[in-house]
Amino acid sequence: MPQATQPIARFYRLIEQTRLPMRADRSAAGTLPTRAHRYCEAVTAAAGYGWWVFPPTGLRFIWDGSDIFWSCDDLNDWEPLSPSAQLPGFSAAFDSAAPEILRGCAPPMLTALPEPGTLQIWSGLMVRTLPGWHILVRAPANLPLTGGFVLYEGIVQADSWFGPLFTNLRFTRTNSPITLRPDFPLLQLQPVLATSYADDVLNATALVPGIGNLSAADWRDYHTTIAIPNEDPDRPFGAYAKRARRARKAVA
Repeated sequence: MPQATQPIARFYRLIEQTRLPMRADRSAAGTLPTRAHRYCEAVTAAAGYGWWVFPPTGLRFIWDGSDIFWSCDDLNDWEPLSPSAQLPGFSAAFDSAAPEILRGCAPPMLTALPEPGTLQIWSGLMVRTLPGWHILVRAPANLPLTGGFVLYEGIVQADSWFGPLFTNLRFTRTNSPITLRPDFPLLQLQPVLATSYADDVLNATALVPGIGNLSAADWRDYHTTIAIPNEDPDRPFGAYAKRARRARKAVA
């Protein structure tokens, strides 16, 4: 496990106005029901696992079923996306900072993909992780996105691959504006051990084929988890959440 002084992930911001990544919030930015936030450790743990990443700037899109049109906070008009676009002024800023061999190599902010209604968005960031750690890139957990699109998930081997941190988006409606706010999370990045999704790990499963195959130990655990608490009319709410949080703090 990484030492406390070693950052498991190091973020690099290339687009200056992009909001910095932040630790994901266990209340899902206050959108979780109060009861879930207080008593459901499973929901809050998932919501707070990782970091939020934001759009590189305020973005707006319209997909007419064939072509994608876009605009942003630095533009007044709609532009066709064919096939890629830079944030205004970024190419010059990149070239002024990059070594000579990399001038002209600024990553595009937007790229229309070959599949209809699909788009690649660069977050304005790059990321490195400690050796053996990769990054799951996904939609924010338990935080509903604005309608009109869905995000693909991907796992980036950020301990060896150093490049633009992007996501792929698929539109789900046509002829209706879709807005990405620069202050609302677009992505959640979650660190995963490279070994945790290897085939030999994921293939190492077992199956109990039916209720008659549960062992005595299984039934005892079920009794402890489900039956005993429900036999106490004065039991406190959220006992599992309290135990899980104590265990999490003990590990920390």
